[in-house]
Amino acid sequence: MLNKAIKILIGVALVALGIYLIVIWWGDVLALIRGGLGMGLILAGLIFFAILD
Repeated sequence: MLNKAIKILIGVALVALGIYLIVIWWGDVLALIRGGLGMGLILAGLIFFAILD
């Protein structure tokens, strides 16, 4: 029982830390998303060309 409670507390702490870091580094997170959008669109276009054949 205690082991499960410790795991839950560690999980909650990690989620809270992740949310905190996203809030602090919001500008960097947006830059990563913007950079990934272009790569995602390129990949989608390549998949579309592969299916078109």
